[in-house]
Order: sequence, then C-alpha cells, then structure tokens
Amino acid sequence: MFDYQRICSEYKYKTELHAHTSPVSRCSEVPPQEAVRLYLEAGCNTITVTNHLNPEWTVDRVDEYLSGYYDTKAAAEGTPINVVLGVEIRFTENDNDYLVYGVEEREIADMIRLIPEGIVAFYKAMKNENNLILQAHPFRNGMVLAPIDSIDGIETMNMHPGHNSRVARACQYAHENRLIVSGGTDFHHVGHQGMCLMRTEERIGDSFSVAHILKSKNYLFDMNGTLVIPEQY
Repeated sequence: MFDYQRICSEYKYKTELHAHTSPVSRCSEVPPQEAVRLYLEAGCNTITVTNHLNPEWTVDRVDEYLSGYYDTKAAAEGTPINVVLGVEIRFTENDNDYLVYGVEEREIADMIRLIPEGIVAFYKAMKNENNLILQAHPFRNGMVLAPIDSIDGIETMNMHPGHNSRVARACQYAHENRLIVSGGTDFHHVGHQGMCLMRTEERIGDSFSVAHILKSKNYLFDMNGTLVIPEQY
C-alpha cells in the first residue's frame, strides 16, 4: 500500500530544477525577489536558477548573466530557501535547449565561447564526472533529438503550461534509451511556481548536489501534491 504521508516525510526536501528570472531571461516576468517569495509560499527548499544562455550573450557580459543567480541568492538570505546555479543553454545550430547542473561560475565564459560550436562540441569540452548535461523538453515543437552520446539524459517532466512538452513521449524515450531524467516547472510567470518539484531525502547544497542526486536516481517528482516516481535504470 502506498503510504503518501510516509513518503513525503522521508523525501521532505523540495527543489525547483528549472526556474528563470527577469531581466536576465527576457521571457521571464518574475524578478529574483518575487521568485523567492513565491517559492517560500510553495514550501520549496531550493531554487535552481537556470537562466537562458543564448547566442545573444557574449563573454564580456558574464557578470550580467550571473546577476540573476546572485540577486536570487541575495534575496533568499535569511530565509529557508537555498539558491543554486544551473544553466539552460542554446546553441546557434538549432532551437534546442540543454540544462546543465554541476556548474561553476567560472565556467560561464567557456560555455558562451562554445555556443557557436553546438552540443557535440560542448559535451566533449564541458562534460566531467561532477556535472550533468540534459536536453530540456526534447519533444516540444521546434526541437530535434540530440545525439544520444552527447547528453546524459533528458528533462521528461517539463510543466510549463504554455507549451506541450509531450511528457509521455519523453518518458517513453528515456525508457527506451535508459536515460537519466529530470523535471521542473520551467518557471517564468507568477502563478506557475512549483508546478513540478524534485523531492529528495537530503537537502540540496549546491549545483553539484543537483547533479549528484539526479545521478543517484533517488528522488521523486511532486506535481502540486501528486507524487510521481520516475522510472530509473
């Protein structure tokens, strides 16, 4: 028998894996201070700031890019919310997006330099034992599947309400290819916060903790109170 209360008490820490803040992500309507307030109300323990790193960004704007993360972290000081750094990167080759966890601030400049090179070159240059590189919402309109040997997994449970991420198809693809899976709100707008949170037994400490937990495959997804146990391999 599934014991909902016991599972929730064991996997008590809730993490947002996919969140955007304005103005760094132009498509987001929520500044860092508001994002922290909303996620506090949602009972979230950790926000992973994954602002868009698109071809528009240049190496001389690294500090501007990181300001979304810094400002969210500053807004969370003195609250129970922990803020960690992630990246959602897009290359010039197509409209695919990729989520990177296990990110150091000093790596952002190198990531920007690799934007014209595409995912295959990026994976070869940036992949290490402490990070994860996942294709975000791979079955959304306009996406093409990345080479399977240039990603560690895919984002299956993308809950952005303005897009059809074809969650079932993504789960099937992950099953067929034995991929690590992630899930997140893809947060951009007030009212959408916390639509998909990762539940874990241990609190997320930093970006590398996110990668570690996803590799460990010991986590659940919480969809507004409905628990989803991802199929793992």
